[in-house]
Amino acid sequence: MRTRLALAGTFVLVIAACTPKDKASVAKTDSTTAATVATAAPATATAPNVVTVQAKDFSYDGPSEIPAGMTTFKLVNDGKDLHHLSIIRLDSGKTLKDLEAALALPAAPPTWAVPMGGPNAPDPTKQSNATLDLTPGNYAMVCFVDVPGGVPHFAKGMIKAFTVGAAPAGAAATAPVADVAIKLVDYGFDLSKPLTAGTHTFAVTNGASQPHEVELVKLAPGKTVEQLLGWMQKPAGPPPASAIGGVAGFIGDTNYFTADITPGQYALICFLPDAKDGKPHFMHGMTKTITVM
Repeated sequence: MRTRLALAGTFVLVIAACTPKDKASVAKTDSTTAATVATAAPATATAPNVVTVQAKDFSYDGPSEIPAGMTTFKLVNDGKDLHHLSIIRLDSGKTLKDLEAALALPAAPPTWAVPMGGPNAPDPTKQSNATLDLTPGNYAMVCFVDVPGGVPHFAKGMIKAFTVGAAPAGAAATAPVADVAIKLVDYGFDLSKPLTAGTHTFAVTNGASQPHEVELVKLAPGKTVEQLLGWMQKPAGPPPASAIGGVAGFIGDTNYFTADITPGQYALICFLPDAKDGKPHFMHGMTKTITVM
């Protein structure tokens, strides 16, 4: 859950859309890329609830209660620093005060604090999004980004409780129809197909043994992931990449996000610390560079 980011985030899992008459071809989905196929939503289906959260230096401005169900979180970064929106479900009757006490300890996060995902970090003045299914209960919005300065933003007050109440009556909202899928594994990103220019909706699943995230960044011309990671340790001059967004740390279920992709060099990065040695997952090789023509 604790990340070291100069560009925080989580990326992509593809779903090939089809109409009901296309279902016979679904069985041919490539299991090695973990692509799933989403059928078109019926006409009576409802769209996910949309929740807008404004990130500032260092607080969230968002609702304190939302209904259960499929929910799209839109993160607007009004701060001068990078911020993301990591959604933590608080089980066993725990509260925000319990979470703050746990985060102050050097130990691993407790099992009752369940990372659910959420929109990963966009650049300042930009937006990112993530869609996920929430059940009733207590939750927290948390920013684990710790750049600049190495102090995680939740320690500066960037943490907020919210409650998920009962789902509204009527038809349940359906998941977005994704056209690209990424499966998160220990330690890599399996894309269902090559990434192309255009607007894409990504479905991200985590089939690994521990939480992972996807931060999607666009590298500056001629720059590499290694240069970006070095810049994060010692920022000097303009960053060698721009943060697009993605999906914050989670395990299980599926998160979706939509992003506009233009030609250039991109990278997927996981900054989460490893459950065994505490090293960030990119040090275990969890990065992927993609060229979009």
